[in-house]
Amino acid sequence: MEENRKIEIDLSEEVAQGNYINLAIIAHSLSEFIVDFATVLPGVPKAKVKSRIILTPEHAKRLLLSLQENITRYESNVGKIEIPSSQRPLPGDFPLGGGPKIGEA
Repeated sequence: MEENRKIEIDLSEEVAQGNYINLAIIAHSLSEFIVDFATVLPGVPKAKVKSRIILTPEHAKRLLLSLQENITRYESNVGKIEIPSSQRPLPGDFPLGGGPKIGEA
């Protein structure tokens, strides 16, 4: 039986400041998921990638489930998060995810 282990998290001041992002580009290979977080600014034709994370498929699924759980809790406390139909992405669109289906990782 797995025992409950506590992990101490070290969060530097620089990382604690965070980055504002409004674009996530997701790609995957057979062994990894790559998520680039970027900022798109009005009138600027180039998005600046602020951070990249690389996850195993299992950890990507754990992240998905954790986000779903946290969104459910948020909505039960604050209210439903609405995404205007004009801003909903079509499958494969980049603005809220998407990206290539198979990467070169």
